[in-house]
Amino acid sequence: MSALSHFLESEGLSTAGISLVRPHTEQMEPPRALWVPFELGRPFGAPDDAAFQRRVLEAALALLDAGPRPVLADFPDDAPLSDAPAEEAWACPVSFPPPPVDPNDIGAAVQAEIGQLAPWYAEAFRSRGRTSVRGESFSVEDAAAHAAAFLGDPPETGAQAVVRLKEALEDLKAFYSEAAAAKPGASSADMSDWLWQETALGRLMFTLSETLAATGDEALTYMAKGSMVPRAQREKARAAAS
Repeated sequence: MSALSHFLESEGLSTAGISLVRPHTEQMEPPRALWVPFELGRPFGAPDDAAFQRRVLEAALALLDAGPRPVLADFPDDAPLSDAPAEEAWACPVSFPPPPVDPNDIGAAVQAEIGQLAPWYAEAFRSRGRTSVRGESFSVEDAAAHAAAFLGDPPETGAQAVVRLKEALEDLKAFYSEAAAAKPGASSADMSDWLWQETALGRLMFTLSETLAATGDEALTYMAKGSMVPRAQREKARAAAS
């Protein structure tokens, strides 16, 4: 989209875009962009929340009056969680037993979860006929290994490292969410709480948000502090620990 913005501007059309990966946008330098701290695939944040989506759209369009270019502004708020009442309590169709691995080895725990979720992901893919798991650079297992490698000394740094790590994590979240959705009746808020608060993948991302912030690499630190863990999930984790 950044490249398209440059082309349209060269033809005399003013543009304003929405960015979900800030370091990538910083590299491409589109004329005007609004970075939003939302899940990949949800540039307006919250489904079925027209008022919030309008706020995002108005913030992006307001950049048309900003200057000088390039302009990269940050949207200040996380997307609100749905408060629609559930008819009955939802639970993922897979209950994870204590994994037969070192409890401190988060990477191994994620690999064990992937194995347990694989039949449910296959069922979800069979029934829907599509998937959001791109698998362009990694298999799901390789994506988990790549993400876990950042728990130690980061294997790569800079903006490109952020793009690859974000791709790995987004594929993992899509895999987990689609597997969990094999059980009918789940809301997006239900699955989000399950993923972030009850899985090894959630623990991996919480831990990464702490370790990456200490690497000293500007791009990885920005990712860790900005878009890695939703603010609402941080607050839930703090409330559960208190």
